[in-house]
Amino acid sequence: MTDELLTTVIPDALSGQRLDAALAALFPDYSRSRLSQWVKQGLVEVDGSVPRPRDKVYAEQTVLLRVQALDCESEVLPEKIALDVVYEDDDILVINKPVEMVVHPAAGNWSGTLQNALLYYAEVLSTVPRAGIVHRLDKNTSGLLVVAKNLKAHKSLTEQLQARTVHREYFAVVNGVMTAGGTVDQPIARDARERKRMAVREEGKEAITHYRVIEKFRRHTYIRVFLETGRTHQIRVHMSYIRFPLVGDTLYGSRAVVPKGASETLIETLRGFKRQALHAAKLGLIHPQTGQQMEWQVPVPADMQAVIDELTADQQAHAEAGR
Repeated sequence: MTDELLTTVIPDALSGQRLDAALAALFPDYSRSRLSQWVKQGLVEVDGSVPRPRDKVYAEQTVLLRVQALDCESEVLPEKIALDVVYEDDDILVINKPVEMVVHPAAGNWSGTLQNALLYYAEVLSTVPRAGIVHRLDKNTSGLLVVAKNLKAHKSLTEQLQARTVHREYFAVVNGVMTAGGTVDQPIARDARERKRMAVREEGKEAITHYRVIEKFRRHTYIRVFLETGRTHQIRVHMSYIRFPLVGDTLYGSRAVVPKGASETLIETLRGFKRQALHAAKLGLIHPQTGQQMEWQVPVPADMQAVIDELTADQQAHAEAGR
C-alpha cells in the first residue's frame, strides 16, 4: 500500500496555533500523537518546509501531510489460522476468541496468536497498529474482541475505551456462594513479589468491577460481570480479592472446590477444568463510521457450559434429596 498525500490550508481560526494542535483539528481521523510522530519523521510540510510539532502555523499556509502506510507488523508473520468472525464491515471486525489463543505475540508465544491470524485474514490490517487490536483477553479467557480495520476506526475505538463507553459483559463461575451482587473498586498493579501476577495495591491504577448473581449452587456461584475499567487480569484479581476466585484459576485461586457428596461426574468436571471460568459474552460500542450503537453476544464455550450444567444438576439433586 502506498502513502496517501493530503493537502489543506490553515484557516484563520487556527492561526497562531502549534502545528500538532492544528493538525489534530484539521485531520481528526488521526490521533494527535500519531500526527506528531509523522511531523518528527518529516512527513509534514508547511509551505514547503519541514517543521517541528511545536512550531506555530498561520492563516493561508499550505500544509502537506503524507499519511504513511504503516508497516506496523513487519516482525509479526501472517498465519493461516481459523477465526470465528461474528461481524465484519469496512471498519471493524468482531471476533469470538477461543480458549488457548494468545492475543499478541510475546515470549513463549511468537506464533499462533490472534495477531498472526488477523494479518493473514485481512492484508489491510498490516497498516494498523497491532493489526487493529485495541483491547485484549487473557489466553484462557474466551469471547468477544473488536478489531479496527483502519486508522480512523482505531482512533475511535481507542477513545471509546478510554472514555469507558465500550460495554463489556462477562460470565464467570466462582468458588463460594455469594449472597448478592456488588462492586469492587480497588486499584490494581503488578504484584511486588511475583511478576506474573497482578494484585490490589494502593499505588495501582483505578479498577472498577461490577458483578451480579445469575445462579447460586452449593459451593459455587454463576455470575455476570461488567467492567468499568480494563486492567490486566482485573476480574480475576478482584474476585480473588473478595474471596470468590474463579473456578480453574490456579494463578489467583486454589485447588478445585468440590461440594460434599458430589457425583463422580461433577468431581471429574471440576478437577479437569484447567483454565479460569471466564467468558466475554457481550460487547457493545458505537460504530466508528456510522455512529450507530451496536452490540453482539456469544454463548459460553462447551467446556465452561459443562461446568455450569454439572453444578446445576448437583444443586437440583440435593434440593430434591432434602425434601
